[in-house]
Amino acid sequence: MSLNVLKAAADAENADGLHLARLLVLLRSADKANKTKLKPVEGITKLAKLDFLLRYPIYLERALIQLGKSPDAAAVTPRERTTVETKMIRFRYGPWDGRYRRWLSLLSARGLITLSMTGRKIEIGLTDTGRAVADGLGARPTFRDLAERGAVVVKAVGSMPATKLKDFVYEIVPEITGMKWGEEIGPLARSSVALDVGGDGI
Repeated sequence: MSLNVLKAAADAENADGLHLARLLVLLRSADKANKTKLKPVEGITKLAKLDFLLRYPIYLERALIQLGKSPDAAAVTPRERTTVETKMIRFRYGPWDGRYRRWLSLLSARGLITLSMTGRKIEIGLTDTGRAVADGLGARPTFRDLAERGAVVVKAVGSMPATKLKDFVYEIVPEITGMKWGEEIGPLARSSVALDVGGDGI
């Protein structure tokens, strides 16, 4: 791989725009999950876990297998099995990226999301403008696969409370527990768990 390609990948990772777009798409997937009421994501910690599965689809495969679903729904490409796309690190509460609060502040300042407190928990929802932008992104070829995968993530684990989802992530990615806090999480080979589960979809 050339240095120019590596530099381009690093520049994309460090640019806020890509991450903001991905979070909008993910929040829209959560928003659509409840047919009768638009639903915010409860807590940044839960958002980080959902985003972890979206950013690392090889782990989404593991999640689907663990839940008895077909891993094919993750639609992982060969490239995604060998590349490091993002900087998620080992954190006390599971996979985390130190930029979430920054990204949410940027989205809020642009009028795309709402941040409200329920007790001690932050609820993260979309504004009407945010929904329109997210729908526009999801319709683009560049983000269509991401939007489809976001729907898979939310349908598979979106109903789990934050603590249960954290424990579930540790269950499907036990390698994390052996890492030091602050250590970067990289892509691993597809789970050695047998893939002959029933293809009931997700």
